[in-house]
Amino acid sequence: MKVVRFHEQGPPDVLRYEEAEDPTPGPGEVLLDVRAASVNHLDIWVRRQIPGVSLPRTPGADAAGVVAELGEGVTGLDVGDRVLLLPGTSCGDCLRCQEGEPTLCRHYGIYGESFDGTYCSRLVAPAANCLPIPEAWDFAQAAAFPLVAVTSWRMCMVRGGLKEGENVLILGAAGGVGALCIQVAKLAGCRVLAAASTPEKLALCESLGADVLLPYRDVDWARQVKAETGKLGADVTIDTVGKATWNTSLRATRAGGRVLTCGATTGHDPQEDLRHIFFRQLSVIGSTMGNPEDLKAALAAANEGHLKPVIDRRLPLSEARQAHELVEGRHVMGKVVLEIN
Repeated sequence: MKVVRFHEQGPPDVLRYEEAEDPTPGPGEVLLDVRAASVNHLDIWVRRQIPGVSLPRTPGADAAGVVAELGEGVTGLDVGDRVLLLPGTSCGDCLRCQEGEPTLCRHYGIYGESFDGTYCSRLVAPAANCLPIPEAWDFAQAAAFPLVAVTSWRMCMVRGGLKEGENVLILGAAGGVGALCIQVAKLAGCRVLAAASTPEKLALCESLGADVLLPYRDVDWARQVKAETGKLGADVTIDTVGKATWNTSLRATRAGGRVLTCGATTGHDPQEDLRHIFFRQLSVIGSTMGNPEDLKAALAAANEGHLKPVIDRRLPLSEARQAHELVEGRHVMGKVVLEIN
């Protein structure tokens, strides 16, 4: 099979397009003919700097394809089914898993980070991680959806508890997670204030339903948020940008409001003034990935036309290095998808 992997961590040119042996499904697993895999910021971090990554490593958390072979004991799937992949796995046996919180499992893992990922033409996966693709979607759309959708749904609807009528500020709103957060927040009946860095990205946010557009490179966006919300600030701020925006996000959130985070694309170590949190009684809520029910709920909303994947461009698997350069350079809106013939 064809595979993209790196034998040492570093810049995008460490990615190699190579041949590898076909995998074989074990009990409870299926073999997928992968037709598309999308690029996430997680892939960048794994390739660049996350410690403890075994080498060589195939990156990639998202995939969509066709079931090619069933392992022993698999039911509910047939050869030829079109499926997308839930990106995370857990032990299934511990207390957290039994409570329905697999992302809190000590053995929770993500494709491409904890083990080899989806930049390959054939992939073995647990049958339980394979969910049907909406009929109207092609493989690229399906591959662009799972990680950002399960992350956005859990952060907004489960951890964040968005309520109808709330003002929701979204930083990095034209990125993969941000674009889905706009749609989820609108589905919840919220008023969305979307911040992005270019007119083109803001236009995308508007097309997805954002009510207020904030060009944060050109304005004091914290002050503008307060002006747009009657000088109170956002009820909820979603910040996946991290170090570059964190302190301003705290200031832009109203007293008693909530700040949600699931990532930090510009750095994980901001210097913050804790007085903004305790004097103004802010709730800072972390969220990571999501469980199968979160992804199923997002897919149900997609099937009803409320959510859609946002794809910037499609490239062949052999062009994974270019895809990483585009994402790392912040030159994309939504997702870059690697297609596999």
